[in-house]
Amino acid sequence: MGKIIALANQKGGVGKTTTSMNLAASLATLEKHVLLIDADPQANASSGLGINIKEVETSIYECLIGETDAREAIYETDIPGLDIIPSHIDLVGAEIEMLNLEGREQVMRRVLRPLLKDYDYILIDCSPSLGLITVNALTAADSVIIPVQCEYFALEGISKLLNTIKIIKQRLNPALEIEGFLLTMYDSRLRLANQIKDEVQRHFQELVFKTLINRNVKLSEAPSHGLPAILYDADSAGARNHLQLAKEIIEKNEK
Repeated sequence: MGKIIALANQKGGVGKTTTSMNLAASLATLEKHVLLIDADPQANASSGLGINIKEVETSIYECLIGETDAREAIYETDIPGLDIIPSHIDLVGAEIEMLNLEGREQVMRRVLRPLLKDYDYILIDCSPSLGLITVNALTAADSVIIPVQCEYFALEGISKLLNTIKIIKQRLNPALEIEGFLLTMYDSRLRLANQIKDEVQRHFQELVFKTLINRNVKLSEAPSHGLPAILYDADSAGARNHLQLAKEIIEKNEK
């Protein structure tokens, strides 16, 4: 039985999509069968893994509004073992369309549960908001990874996200756990980055991943080529960091 992990932070620009794509690719490289759900209307994870958004006929949008079976929305990527259900700009309207559905917070759980036996990990790249789609992702997930960038205002909004997680645990998904806080865009030369690292580690202790995602040019360049960092430049710090993160997650979940 697979595990569903959501990557969430309502603050934009924290490296959530970069982490989603590269963690998914790294897990697949380590011979895990992985499905990435692009639950962000911007569809950056989809295009970053080489999916031509203009040619997508079935996306997570159609799955959520009940028009199609999730299996019909699965696309293969260039990495063996890594599949994706892409996103579409129509997803912006899905929240409104789902408002009148019975059990509207549980829709994604119903969509994804039948796929669990086919995958070791299902990752959900959430949009930078705490709207109904993100609530759906957290309700469907077994755990959540919270990316935190090592920059000014890094901790701003985390209390709001943690409060949302607490409410979802109480009302919708009692089994939801925090997989870990992931420090992204880390530059060891900057005093501020080190201060934030120390602050997050002091505050959340063993919930912080040992792996740090360093600020890395190759990591920024790779999506424009429709590739994860591990295919774009396997020796880059970004590729190595995400491979280390994947190993840390596998070790934590499969020991």
